[in-house]
Amino acid sequence: MKKNYFAFMLVIALGLALTACSDTGSNNNAGGSNTTNKEQAAVTTKTTKEIVDGMLATIEQPALIEMTGDMVKQMFYIDPALMEEYTIMSPMMNVKTNEIALFKVKDAKNVAAVEEGVKKRAADVQKTFETYLQDQYENAKNYKLVTKGNYVLFIISEEADKFVAAFDTYFEQK
Repeated sequence: MKKNYFAFMLVIALGLALTACSDTGSNNNAGGSNTTNKEQAAVTTKTTKEIVDGMLATIEQPALIEMTGDMVKQMFYIDPALMEEYTIMSPMMNVKTNEIALFKVKDAKNVAAVEEGVKKRAADVQKTFETYLQDQYENAKNYKLVTKGNYVLFIISEEADKFVAAFDTYFEQK
């Protein structure tokens, strides 16, 4: 009986820990909101985490972990305070370049700064793999950067075009 109780409590504790970790650093805002810029209006009711998780559920990728907190500033050269929310998934092991990052920028005037940070991140990944793994270097060179309203999507993947197409499905044009 004590063994079953201990196993049950361990499962409960593990579940709580995983639930707490799954939201760390994504700065999720429960409700979606309308976002616009001068070029186009983009409307979605999903959080960045819901969008990224939805894309990853249908597009197979190597093992990824969520990047949090100070890592955003260090690796993407972006002040997290500029974001309403963000979700960044990076490779679990440093033998793959696959990354997916989705930023929801608070103010449209800061979209360009986020795009610049993303471009610096892409250059860093390319430099890391330039003499390390040639196939991953090529993958990193073919990254995608897509802006839709206040959302900035960054993808390094062999399936980048599928991610862009999936990303578009989360928005209604107004």
